[in-house]
Amino acid sequence: MKHTIKAKNFTLRPYRKGDEKSLIKNINDRNIYRYTLRIPYPYGLKEAKKWLSHSKYAAKKKNKAEINFSIDISGEVVGGIGISNIKKHKAEMGYWLGKKYWSRGIMTQAVGLVTDFGFKKLKLRRIYAHIFLKNKASARVLEKNRYKKEGLMKNYYFKNGKLLDAISYAKTK
Repeated sequence: MKHTIKAKNFTLRPYRKGDEKSLIKNINDRNIYRYTLRIPYPYGLKEAKKWLSHSKYAAKKKNKAEINFSIDISGEVVGGIGISNIKKHKAEMGYWLGKKYWSRGIMTQAVGLVTDFGFKKLKLRRIYAHIFLKNKASARVLEKNRYKKEGLMKNYYFKNGKLLDAISYAKTK
């Protein structure tokens, strides 16, 4: 089951062979690493190949545990968004966007499209996201999409040898 969602200025599509170069170019940034848990820095060819292989494998599974989309502008991967931990009625959303594309409304629109996809196509009743406490831009993206802040989670993340607080957001249908 391949999913593609077209927006005015970008396309959400499955990752594919050949995405390595633009993926590395746009994701290999300390500012992206700073507010994500599973994106390493530096991010090179080994990491890109591993992610593309993982996403392809996840897409082929009959019982989907996750669905990942690349954010494509003119054939280039400029970001990524996905739904993971899919369990019956609920799933978690995660995303990143290359710094060059920040503050253009791209991620706000992508989160809205993937939220609709989750509710309509996957029949989810709850989509949630946990973000780092200091990630104000991500909080704005979720709030613009009518995700509700559910609470502060003390010492939720462990990154770079430190315990960090997170905020839980969710949208229900």
